[in-house]
Amino acid sequence: MEVKRPSLRIWLGFLLVSTIVPCSLGKFVVEKNSLRVTSPDKIKGTYDSAIGNFGIPQYGGSMAGVVAYPKDNKKGCKEFDEFGISFKTKPGALPTFLLVDRGDCFFALKVWNVQKAGASAVLVADDIDEALITMDSPEEDGSSAKYIENITIPSALIEKSFGETLKKAISDGEMVYVNLDWREAVPHPDDRVEYELWTSSNDECGFKCDMLMEFVKDFRGAAQILEKSGYTQFTPHYITWYCPQAFTLSRQCKSQCINHGRYCAPDPEQDFSTGYQGKDVVVENLRQLCVFKVANESEKPWVWWDYVTDFQIRCPMKEKKYNKECADAVIKSLGLDGRKIEKCMGDPNADSDNPVLKSEQDAQVGKGSRGDVTILPTIVVNNRQYRGKLEKGAVLKAICAGFEETTEPAVCLTGDVETNECLDNNGGCWRDVAANITACKDTFRGRVCECPLVDGVQFKGDGYSRCEVSGSGRCKINNGGCWHESRDGHSFSACLDIDGGKCQCPQGFKGDGVKSCEDIDECKEKKACQCPECTCKNTWGSYDCTCSGDLLYIRDHDTCISKAAAEARSSWAAFWVIFVGLAMVAGGGYLLYKYRLRSYMDSEIRAIMAQYMPLESQSEVPNHLSDGHA
Repeated sequence: MEVKRPSLRIWLGFLLVSTIVPCSLGKFVVEKNSLRVTSPDKIKGTYDSAIGNFGIPQYGGSMAGVVAYPKDNKKGCKEFDEFGISFKTKPGALPTFLLVDRGDCFFALKVWNVQKAGASAVLVADDIDEALITMDSPEEDGSSAKYIENITIPSALIEKSFGETLKKAISDGEMVYVNLDWREAVPHPDDRVEYELWTSSNDECGFKCDMLMEFVKDFRGAAQILEKSGYTQFTPHYITWYCPQAFTLSRQCKSQCINHGRYCAPDPEQDFSTGYQGKDVVVENLRQLCVFKVANESEKPWVWWDYVTDFQIRCPMKEKKYNKECADAVIKSLGLDGRKIEKCMGDPNADSDNPVLKSEQDAQVGKGSRGDVTILPTIVVNNRQYRGKLEKGAVLKAICAGFEETTEPAVCLTGDVETNECLDNNGGCWRDVAANITACKDTFRGRVCECPLVDGVQFKGDGYSRCEVSGSGRCKINNGGCWHESRDGHSFSACLDIDGGKCQCPQGFKGDGVKSCEDIDECKEKKACQCPECTCKNTWGSYDCTCSGDLLYIRDHDTCISKAAAEARSSWAAFWVIFVGLAMVAGGGYLLYKYRLRSYMDSEIRAIMAQYMPLESQSEVPNHLSDGHA
C-alpha cells in the first residue's frame, strides 16, 4: 500500500496550528464602531457593529442615514439591477444604509453589489447568535481582486438579534434612522500617533501582495512627511512562525526556516522543489527589520520606506533578483551602513535565538486593546487594528483620527500630500554631481528613477546606479563621460561624437579615453623632430622643435632650412601671388571692356541702318545720337 505524503496545504495548516501555542494567551480583537439608532423611539439606543476589513470607514467622522431592507436579493449575492432595484440617494434625502443578510457569498461581494446599487453604507445581519467577527476579504481570490479594490463605502456586521429588530421595525412601516460613528474607533490620547505596518517582503503571493506593494509605494510620501515632522512614530513588523521541534530536520522546515526551525515563512510559490524558499523570505524580512533599526539609530527611520519601495522595484522574484546582491545595491544607493545591517542580522544558520526575530514573534501576541496579529497586511494605529481598504487616503484618515483634537498636522486638513522625494539623498537614484544631472523624477506618488533626456541627449541605464549618455550630441553633456583636461589655456577631450559616440584619446595622448589619457613624449618615441639640426622639446599634448643657428623648422616636412632660403622662398611666393593677382585683374578688365564696347557699337550700327533700311522684325530702334530724329 502506497503511503502518500502530506500535501502542502496540510503541512502549512499544521505549521499554522502549531504557532497558536505561544500565542494562546493572546486574543483576537474585533475593531468596532458605534451604531446609534435615533428613530423610532422604541428601538432608540447605541449598538455595537464590527468594522469590515475592506471599503473605506470614515475614521474620525460620522454618517447619518436611513435603513432599508430589500424585498428581493436579501443576501445581496446578486446584482440588484437584475431585480430593477436602486438605492441611489434622491436630492434632499438622507443616504440609504442597506441591510442584507449574512450567507451564500463573500462579505465583500455583498458590499460591492450594494455599492453598485447606489447605497451609501452596508449593514450585514449575522445569521447565527455569536460574538461579532471581522468581515475580511476573500483570501487570494483572483475573481474578487478587481471589485475589492474598488469598494469605497463603509460596511459593518451587526448581531443577529439587532438585525431582527431592524427588520421588524421596517416591516411595520417605521422609518429607521441610524448614525454610524467612527470618531472613537481610533484612540487619540496626544499629539503624536504611533502606528505599525505588519508586512512581508514576499511579492509572489497574489492579489494581497500586489495590493501591499502598491500601498507602500503610494503611502511612502505621506509617511515620510509625518515622520520627519515628528507627528508620528512608525514601526514595521514582520510575521514569522516556528517549526515544531519534531519536524526541524524535515525537508519542509529546512526550506522554510532559519536558525534551526525557530523562524519560518511559507514557500512563496508553494512548491518546495523550485523557485525561492520560505527561508529566503525570512532572511529578507530580517534584513528589512535591520534596515529600519540602523536607519532609526541614525535618526532617519523614514529611509525604511525608500528601501522597501526600491527593493520591490529592483529585486522582484519574477526577475530572479530577490537576493543579497540586489539588496546590498539598494542599501548602498541609499547611503546606509551595510556592515551594521549585516551585524544586526546575525547568523541565520546558528542554533540559537535571533533577538530581532524573537521580539517580532513576541509582538504578534495581542496586548491591551490590540488583538493578535494573524492577517497580512495589518495596520495598527494607537494600538488599535485598522479595518478598511489598504489605500493611501483611507489609512491616512485613520492615522489623522488618532490625533488629539486641534493637534492634527496640516496634512490632515488637506485633500492630498505633496512631497519632493528627490531632495533627500537624491531619492536613491543615479546622479552626476559635476554636471548637476539626476535620474530622480518627483511624482505625486513618490519618485521614479529614470535616466534623463538633457539638451536632446538621452541617457541610458537602470536609473539607480548607472546612466550613460548615448547618441549624437553626447559630448555636450559632461564631455560624454570621456576624459578631458585643461592646462595652460589648452584643452583636450577624448569624446568623439561619431558612430553613436565613443571615447578615444586625441592625437598626442594615449590611454583608454574614459578615465585617463596620458601625454605621449613625441621626442622620446622619435615621432617628430628627426632632422640632424633639430632640437626636440616635449609639451603637454604636443611638442616644440627648434633648429640650430639661423635655421628655421618646417613642421609639415620635419626639416630645417636657412632663414635666407626661407625669406627668398617667401619673397618669390609673394611676388608670384601679386603677379598672378594683377594678371587676373587685367584679364578681367579687358574682357569686360571688350564686351561693353562691342555691345555699344552693335547698337549704334543697327540704329543707323534702321534709318535707311528698316528691319521687318523691328518697328523702331532707339537712336543714341538724337531722340528727336525723324
